[in-house]
Amino acid sequence: MRRREPPPGALYPILEFDPSPTAIIDPGSVAGQADVPPHCVVCFFREVLDKVIAEHSVRTAWEGRWEDGRWRLYEMDHAGRRVAFFHPGVGAPAAAGKLEEVISLGCTTFIAAGGSGVLESSLSVGHVILPYQAVREEGTSYHYLPPGRAAEPSPRALAALESVLIRHGQSYAVGKTWTTDAPYRETSAKVARRRAEGCLAVEMEAAAFFAVAAFRGVTFGQLLYAGDDVGGEAWDPRAWDLQASVRERLFWYAVEACLTL
Repeated sequence: MRRREPPPGALYPILEFDPSPTAIIDPGSVAGQADVPPHCVVCFFREVLDKVIAEHSVRTAWEGRWEDGRWRLYEMDHAGRRVAFFHPGVGAPAAAGKLEEVISLGCTTFIAAGGSGVLESSLSVGHVILPYQAVREEGTSYHYLPPGRAAEPSPRALAALESVLIRHGQSYAVGKTWTTDAPYRETSAKVARRRAEGCLAVEMEAAAFFAVAAFRGVTFGQLLYAGDDVGGEAWDPRAWDLQASVRERLFWYAVEACLTL
């Protein structure tokens, strides 16, 4: 049987970007319809969401179903305004897929709050990071944007986040983040390369979030905090998952910034 060669320039399937807005499965046909507010916070901190749900008047705005079970889009009133929020799961494919469904329901303005590893050991655990670019070393963003080195948040969202941080007297660092699918392949050579191009943080979703938002024409920004350290001679977890205070603050910063947009 004769082997069929790929067309010129198509040796790497991940680079075969198709700009068509129509796909076989439409997120709207999966999600259906719901009455949701335009403003939405994407929060990776499960314990923070549990606390918000327990202490505030929160309602389920919509419920979705994935292979690993059901997940919910919640809604509450804050300062007289409606705001939705949800946990996106971990990793770019899951996070982007859930974002797609929430966009199809009608949310248009998003701020995400998440954690990250750091490439600069001088960034103490809990330090707030405001990414203005995400280096695209995951796969999901390549289905939403042409091949390129980085994806960017919405300028309005970035400005809103910076204003909130300044208003609260919160110290923060502005820089690039490195989005990767493979946390166990963050080698010393790659860390040095990313640090040289200005990356302060490493995480698994930002580039995908920014790409989906650009493709769908919605507003998206993200806050991170400095967690484990991969910039030294050996990995230092630094109790990254026990930073209760900053994790809760980031959620409320995200709510405030989102509602200013």
